[in-house]
Amino acid sequence: MDRFIKAAIEEARLGLQEGGIPIGSVLVKDGTILSRGHNRRVQDNDPVMHAEIDCLRKSGRIGSYQDTVLYSTLMPCFLCAGAVVQFGIKRVVAGESENFSGAKEFMEKHGVEVIDLDLEECKQLMHEFINNNPKLWKEDIGKL
Repeated sequence: MDRFIKAAIEEARLGLQEGGIPIGSVLVKDGTILSRGHNRRVQDNDPVMHAEIDCLRKSGRIGSYQDTVLYSTLMPCFLCAGAVVQFGIKRVVAGESENFSGAKEFMEKHGVEVIDLDLEECKQLMHEFINNNPKLWKEDIGKL
């Protein structure tokens, strides 16, 4: 497991400790983490503060995102995939897509390389959360 997905997992665990949804993300350029984020929907009472959005907001204005890679513990949803496409991020690395299939095909149709690591640690983290918090999870994915 590389250090970037490990950093995303750290963010997911931080979100869980804060009482939120355990999804984490990091933005990487030239082997350096530019920003880190986690799902803050519960903590900030903000319906669009997904991990990837939090991460992108924290990166600030970096000009071009074309040479960046976005790592996320879970396959990005359509909201976050839209941000990936909008900003021209060309590569997304997801920890897993078993618990939520996300918008992989949408990103690929828009020229984004999507890698699903299928990591047991990411799957287990989300599986436990979903089992313990089904209503909150359904709210997060718009299925409530």
